[in-house]
Amino acid sequence: MKLVKAIAASLLVVIPPVVSATDAAVETPTAVIESRATALAEKLQGRQDYYSENTGELYALVSDILLPGFDVNYASKLVLGRTHWTAASVEQREAFIDAFYGFLVRTYSKGLIGFDQSNLSVDPDAKFSSDGNKALVRTQVALDNGDSVTINYALRNNGAAGWQMYDVRIDGVSYIQNYRSQFDAEISARGIDAVIQRLRTELAGDAAGESS
Repeated sequence: MKLVKAIAASLLVVIPPVVSATDAAVETPTAVIESRATALAEKLQGRQDYYSENTGELYALVSDILLPGFDVNYASKLVLGRTHWTAASVEQREAFIDAFYGFLVRTYSKGLIGFDQSNLSVDPDAKFSSDGNKALVRTQVALDNGDSVTINYALRNNGAAGWQMYDVRIDGVSYIQNYRSQFDAEISARGIDAVIQRLRTELAGDAAGESS
């Protein structure tokens, strides 16, 4: 699981910044992945030790790059699933989206410190859905022990925002499905407000640890 989380952190490296509607029309999902693959890695290069000690700044850096190109609303809706999403009020949905996004940033950020972006190769041929509004970009990450891991990025065309990522699948395992199972059990047992509060408490604990 630690390996999966560390590799999944690579999704933060390939998230593109906001692009104009004109640019979004010509930038394919594969081009998004290829052109942005080293964006965050370049910012981290030579500063890994610094960001390891200053995780608050690391989270802010990751968030600045992640949020514009990550469809957090859609991802959160998928994670909650139709039943919990429909049952939640607008306020509960917004609270969950905010807490879940913070959870993702902190979960994956630390894995970036040791990620070698040069070991990522991108398949030039994206697989599109029948309506052309979703795409799967396939990549391989070579590990130090000689093995490789398949990481597929699911994106959707989000209008003026262009192609945005909403899921990452590592060796066939979707993080959306993984978290949906986790939160479904917890929400069913305790309710969505309790889950939101737990996530907020964990984030507050992280922030307190950073400032101490």
